[in-house]
Amino acid sequence: MKLISKNPSRNYEVLGKVSVSSEAEIKHAVSIAKEAIPIWSNLSLDTRCNHIQSFINISKSRAEEIAQLIAKETGRPITSARANVEGGFEYLEAYIKMADKYLSPQVTYESDKEIHKILREPRGVTVAILPWNYPYMNVAWQCGQALIAGNTIVYKNSEENPLFSQLLEELISKSDIPKGVFNIVYGDEKAGEFLVHQDIDMISFTGSTKVGQELTKIAAEKFIPIVTELGGSSPLILFEDIEITDEIIAYIAGRRFKNAGQACDAVKRLIVHKSKFEEVIKKLSAFVSKQKVGDALEEDTEIGPLIAERQVDLIEEQVQDSINKGAKVITGGKRPGKLQGAYYLPTILTNVSRDMRVWKEETFGPVLPVISFTAEKEAIEFANDTEYGLTAHVLTKDKALFQRVASQIKAGSIGHNQIGFWSPLNPFGGYKKSGMGRTHGSFGFYESTQAKIISMEK
Repeated sequence: MKLISKNPSRNYEVLGKVSVSSEAEIKHAVSIAKEAIPIWSNLSLDTRCNHIQSFINISKSRAEEIAQLIAKETGRPITSARANVEGGFEYLEAYIKMADKYLSPQVTYESDKEIHKILREPRGVTVAILPWNYPYMNVAWQCGQALIAGNTIVYKNSEENPLFSQLLEELISKSDIPKGVFNIVYGDEKAGEFLVHQDIDMISFTGSTKVGQELTKIAAEKFIPIVTELGGSSPLILFEDIEITDEIIAYIAGRRFKNAGQACDAVKRLIVHKSKFEEVIKKLSAFVSKQKVGDALEEDTEIGPLIAERQVDLIEEQVQDSINKGAKVITGGKRPGKLQGAYYLPTILTNVSRDMRVWKEETFGPVLPVISFTAEKEAIEFANDTEYGLTAHVLTKDKALFQRVASQIKAGSIGHNQIGFWSPLNPFGGYKKSGMGRTHGSFGFYESTQAKIISMEK
């Protein structure tokens, strides 16, 4: 059986085929990962970091090749694909710099006769199941800290971009990372399900809430830890004291329509004070309608295609449900006429009610429902009216108002105005059905290690 890589920008032309891993191959990947644990974990932290740096250096030498492949396979515009790859380098190198601080022994108690220390020890074989939307950066986010801490990895990427996994395997093999430390298997959900039932020590998953819940059940049965980063329906609240400048409009559009809206932390619900509603709609729709929708490899493309035809179908269903219930399409709301591929025009909806699918469900595409509010309490209620809780944004000049609102929003990361929360130093993860656990900073290292207390005589 083969995984077929298709180009969503160019009418799904076939880019290549990759064989699905057999059950025997998956078992072998886990087996050699298990065998590599003592070799890898017994290396000094500096040595592990040097080996990972060699992988970064090789990747840097082929950065444009990686970005071009991401653009072809996933439809991410090439300028954004390059930023994705560069971001992966930045996060990996940041983890290396902070590793000694968070993985070195920590003294908890000391007297003339005794000393107590916390040691951070790797959990073992970590299964990392990753999505297609941030390919290289997701490798950094889900695997970087676990590797640095001494764990070994069995990695399964999405079936949507298997050629990326093939290239990653080549880059790993040419680095100084020892054989068996980072192992790649290929397949769909069936392969993933078989993989997580093997003799493993931890699961790291980014993807849909439905799959994340199933994997959490499996982890519970195996009594192993799991870290999940799942769906999101992030709100952006705009208060009446914000001047609607071109910069603000560009910021809102970027937070929603980057990568055709295919990001779990993208803004998916815009909540605007009634006094600014008409102005925001007018300026935002004018801005969005001028964005170039096109082939991901064209340098001036701002919004590329979705990942696949099925995703366009889903977006169409969600938008049509809203129209049937009274929503008004301000711009977009359909496929572009002349482009062949998984394209859907950036869409803004008003007259939105909270029973519509675009409000209740995660919209993984370029669709933005906009709703108005009059009171602070109402804005908070709208923001929390979701089963998700990944990120949120609040635009106001009033810092006290921001802090008051932020304290009541149920989300893992909340940004004020154009201050972003994306940093390798900051924990990232969600409330409610947006996942469990955190990545980055001290949190990422602690999730991927066991704490052991050593109490010794002096």
